[in-house]
Amino acid sequence: MTRSTPTPSAVVPAEQQEREAAVTRQVLDSFANCPDPRLQHVLQSLVQHLHAFVREVRLTEDEWTKGIEFLTRTGHITDERRQEFILLSDVLGVSMQTVAVNNEASGDATEATVFGPFFVENSPRIEHGGDISFGAAGEPCWVEGTVTDTAGKPVPEARIEVWEADEDGFYDTQYGDDRMAARAHVFTDSEGRYSFWGLTPTPYPIPHDGPVGGLLAAAGRSPMRASHLHFMVSAPELRTLVTHIFVRGDEFLDKDSVFGVKESLVKDFQVQRADAPAPDGRELSDRTWRRVRFDIVLAPDAS
Repeated sequence: MTRSTPTPSAVVPAEQQEREAAVTRQVLDSFANCPDPRLQHVLQSLVQHLHAFVREVRLTEDEWTKGIEFLTRTGHITDERRQEFILLSDVLGVSMQTVAVNNEASGDATEATVFGPFFVENSPRIEHGGDISFGAAGEPCWVEGTVTDTAGKPVPEARIEVWEADEDGFYDTQYGDDRMAARAHVFTDSEGRYSFWGLTPTPYPIPHDGPVGGLLAAAGRSPMRASHLHFMVSAPELRTLVTHIFVRGDEFLDKDSVFGVKESLVKDFQVQRADAPAPDGRELSDRTWRRVRFDIVLAPDAS
């Protein structure tokens, strides 16, 4: 039997409240002998919060069924190219909350943000000043900067993974073929410097033709992400950084669908005239291009 209008938890009779609390205690007790203390803590905390949610909103059986159906559809649409559960975590802010918990402030270390569902292992290596586009369409953008630790010491041989969408808002993995484009990795030099050619980021919607898109539409929320370029930076004895940089002036900075924007990560992508000399002498006389500087500070590895 279901209810069309849930009863506010504040007016639930005491006897009924005790019945519901007894269910929670029974489930918590079932994990009392878990041999892994961390797993026991996580599972019992999860049960407490889930049961509290059900009681607080007075979840109906129809709503519970629809929730199960939603998660089932989310699983069915997920494959090796699309991770709908990551999208769900992102739009609920769980991804950013997890990032916040696991990346405590450390001096002036660069802030982290969401990983996203489009990272691919084994991207091609480029040398300094190389081009990550590999044929992807978009306005050329020169990206440069340094990698240092929180004491200001340059970090040589730091691995910098970069990936982004093309000018149409699509990542290479969304095209359904075997292309690898707009992604690569580069290593810093002996003074911690790096540089490469990429594409000027453009805003795009997260995939919204599945269950998560339906959820956003039902909630009256936009699927749009602010324009950004992904970075993952790693070096021995330093905390791996997963972050983006965002384009100052982008219309979606204050309504990014996955809550990934941090003010410290908003950068000036400066427009350059078509006849302006490129830093590496590249010929760009037929179109405008941009340049941006992103100096990265890595926190100590606390593990």
